[in-house]
Amino acid sequence: MDEEKRAIHLTIPPRMYQIPLTAVGLGCAIGIMRGGRAASLRFLAENAHRPPKTVQGWYFYKKTKNYRVMWGALKGAAREGARLGAITGVYVGLEEGANRAGCREWASVGGGVGTGLLFGAVNRGIWKQAVVLGLVMGSSLKVLDMARDSMDKTVS
Repeated sequence: MDEEKRAIHLTIPPRMYQIPLTAVGLGCAIGIMRGGRAASLRFLAENAHRPPKTVQGWYFYKKTKNYRVMWGALKGAAREGARLGAITGVYVGLEEGANRAGCREWASVGGGVGTGLLFGAVNRGIWKQAVVLGLVMGSSLKVLDMARDSMDKTVS
């Protein structure tokens, strides 16, 4: 009984890890495609002036190219996955902070605008577009939540 009182319980809303993990997966898929294609084109450009002349040369050429493409795809997956995961982590964190601060009605809009501001501060020339995009995305998520709630009420 005494052990149960001293135990620490941590409840994390599922949305706090589901959305960033989904974004990491999507970012990895995008990064694999972009990174592999870029590495393939880079290898072809670097080696266009010296094509292999023997069968063994072609074997090692293709083998080296495949390894470079795989390595480029893995680097691209890590880069894009981390980037999208961080952006969505910021969004979900800001949204949850607004919820806990008492702004439940406009938490998704605040999260979108805050993420746009932070993204615009990091990428200096596009802060206006980032804030507008954050406002649009946060507002559209709010509209979708309201539509879901109204559908739940009509079904019940």
